[in-house]
Amino acid sequence: MTLDERTLALLVCPLCKGKLIWQAEAQELICRGDRLAYPVRNQIPHLLESAARQVSADELEQLPK
Repeated sequence: MTLDERTLALLVCPLCKGKLIWQAEAQELICRGDRLAYPVRNQIPHLLESAARQVSADELEQLPK
């Protein structure tokens, strides 16, 4: 699945309302501010804090700026 630019521009982190970064290989949307990765399953973003996983500092460093 790929998220187009228009769709990605509309999605924000439900906690801080910050920009999300699409990681296609992991099928996740990542919020730098809250250090959370939200899964995308069956082409549906699951933007619930309970569904998210913590992102390590190493993972954050590897993300595009």
